[in-house]
Amino acid sequence: MRIVYLTAGAAGMYCGSCLHDNTLAAALTRLGVDIQLIPTYTPIRTDEQDMSADRVFFGGINVYLQQKSRLFRFLPPALDRFLDRPWLLRWATAGATAVDPRVLGGLAVSMLRGERGHQRKEVRRLCRFLTSDVRPDLIVLSNMLIGGCVPELKRTLGVPVLVTLQGDDAFLEYLPEPHKKRAFDEIRRLVGYVDGFLVHTRFYAQFMAGYFGIPPDRMRIVPLGIDTRDFSPDRGKHHSLASPDAAPLTIGYLARLAPEKGLHVLTDAFVELRRRPGMDRVQLRMAGWLGEAHRGYAQTQFDKLRAAGLEDAFRYVGEVDRRGKLEFLRSLDVLSVPTVQAEPKGLFVLEALAAGVPVILPDHGAFPELLASTGGGCLTPPHDSAALAATLADLLADVTRRRRYAESGRQAVHQQRNADVMARATRDVFQHYVPRAS
Repeated sequence: MRIVYLTAGAAGMYCGSCLHDNTLAAALTRLGVDIQLIPTYTPIRTDEQDMSADRVFFGGINVYLQQKSRLFRFLPPALDRFLDRPWLLRWATAGATAVDPRVLGGLAVSMLRGERGHQRKEVRRLCRFLTSDVRPDLIVLSNMLIGGCVPELKRTLGVPVLVTLQGDDAFLEYLPEPHKKRAFDEIRRLVGYVDGFLVHTRFYAQFMAGYFGIPPDRMRIVPLGIDTRDFSPDRGKHHSLASPDAAPLTIGYLARLAPEKGLHVLTDAFVELRRRPGMDRVQLRMAGWLGEAHRGYAQTQFDKLRAAGLEDAFRYVGEVDRRGKLEFLRSLDVLSVPTVQAEPKGLFVLEALAAGVPVILPDHGAFPELLASTGGGCLTPPHDSAALAATLADLLADVTRRRRYAESGRQAVHQQRNADVMARATRDVFQHYVPRAS
């Protein structure tokens, strides 16, 4: 069974979808699956060994220029290939911020139009490459937003096409009109060409079935997993605490510093928490990508903490690589990312639990299912900083419960939510669509 997996790069940002796709490709390779991970837009950035091919289709420079000018829709192939060079794309996007749907509405719709859009020659180039060089048995796309090529892939290759849904709505909800309506029209047209959709939770399967008009029988749920092999077997600093007074306790936040991830909810909760008896020594540590568009937002949160007299009680350590992430998690007693939007995956939850860090999460999205399956933490009402402060205070004061959550979550992730378990479940789905390979 030969698989092509098209993943969408996110310029210089560590992207949850890229991390997932790369981890899955590596685990499938270990299982003996012939899989090629092919980036689109930009090379991917991952904190593990990069499994992606050293070439990019729908290169970000090309698709942008083709959107803006007819001239670039007729460039010679040699110039197209030059503009798609991975090193050039890395250089061009080195200082880029996260993709902003508010300024890319026209390009998003054109990409979804595929053969009828301004990037039609990019669609044809991908089809030629797959037909002549790869000849896959199955094609998987990392999201629906790059799905404009699906009808032509089906026509020229005649193989099943699957799409992994892992956060498409987070982009689409911020598209301005009329682009948002047009994008939905195109996606609902494309749904008919897709053989199946992979999701990680029942919540997201039900949500996206209604969101995109997908027949429920085309949804395939594959539990999310992470590579746990380099997570230390030691249980972290929180297990050495005899009582909440033994050392300053630390709350962690590991996600993009952005409104949708709920940093403002956590900072408000932290200010309230520090006013509570016995909580005046608790620390807050934050790590994650901070794009230029959200620097003002993040600064507002930092200023709020300083105004409350908590200058020495919080620290933002910046974006972390793999080693930095593991060290960051080992320094925590509890992790909380109170997302405002319903989370489709929750990679950071599995990472915290794998490191033996209990979690407190809002009661929506993927989180209830993640905690039901791992027992690694508790839920709190969404968007409610006062309720989060109370939940944090209760858990930080209860060493026994923290240890129970930490051990349960750690065992569950290492045994049931590791990358190899995810890969075997994904391979079973692939074999459903390519039965001769099984």
